Amino acid sequence: MRALRGMLPGLALAILVPGLATGSGVVQAAEPGIAAQVATNPLLPGGPDPWIVRHGDTYYYMATLGDRLAIRATRDLSRLAEATETAVWRPPVTGPNAQSIWAPELHRIEGKWYIYYTAAAAGQDDDAHRGVFVLENASADPLKGKWIDRGRVATARPGIDGTTFEHRGKRYFVYSPYVGSESDLAIVAMTNPWTVIGPETILARPDRAWERQGGRQILEGPAFLKGPKGDLFLAYSGSACWSDGYAVGLLRAPAGADPLKAASWRKAPEPILKTTPSAGVFAPGHNGFFTEPGGATWMVYHANTAAEMGCTGKRAPHIQRVTFDASGAPALPKLEREAVVR
Repeated sequence: MRALRGMLPGLALAILVPGLATGSGVVQAAEPGIAAQVATNPLLPGGPDPWIVRHGDTYYYMATLGDRLAIRATRDLSRLAEATETAVWRPPVTGPNAQSIWAPELHRIEGKWYIYYTAAAAGQDDDAHRGVFVLENASADPLKGKWIDRGRVATARPGIDGTTFEHRGKRYFVYSPYVGSESDLAIVAMTNPWTVIGPETILARPDRAWERQGGRQILEGPAFLKGPKGDLFLAYSGSACWSDGYAVGLLRAPAGADPLKAASWRKAPEPILKTTPSAGVFAPGHNGFFTEPGGATWMVYHANTAAEMGCTGKRAPHIQRVTFDASGAPALPKLEREAVVR
């Protein structure tokens, strides 16, 4: 993600999403009366670090734009490109969050909206002056109301890509801190959506060969998912984003484990999503999870359309249905040009 992070039309992956209207046709679903409708990957020509959250019957989409935070709202992901981009916040000219506005995440927490985003200080666009910041909005509609600046999350180290989740009545914050020459994954407890408390725990380091591609040792972009059997998962991106070795890995903690203990988490030996030339997907990463109204889980991620495209704004948002194996772990069906979701 350390720079402004499409599939080509001929390499499009068609996703048939139940309950979504479409401009390109309706496919008969498995059950009578339920329509499955087509969204084509990539959803947009570009959009690094994509994030999708559904609230009610509306999907809200954000991505790295560099100089602002903006939201697209749609009831139909196949028409995301037609949705108006509404800028909801622009950075100040000076201060700790004045530039390099990256990796926004929109969360609905206890009746309010929060945006977590990465930013750097004015005149100091380097790793040592980068952090995660929070905005709050009490409006029912995140496109309306006033966004209040809650400031920088007071993490122990500078870092990027903050996310939050709730588990057993407690809230946690996970981000990618700079630790020496590495980027790791760390977790800390929260007292509210913008305040952390207690010591941080390093959950994972880039200790696998696939996490050390492109000349940097990097774990970033953590995204939380709770499995159907209660297990906790953190998907993350490994390696430098300019490398075609950039991919998505997975940490797992069993149900009932303490998320703050590093020993609770186990790392999958291989990526769960990686460069797949046959599907036209290169350097996939920085994912998030969302659900459709019927309850199915989806992943959103960015990918390049060809090899050696690097870490630019041409990285485009894709969606992919997530299934779960017998152990309750998330699995991605084989990336194909067309996939049908019933």
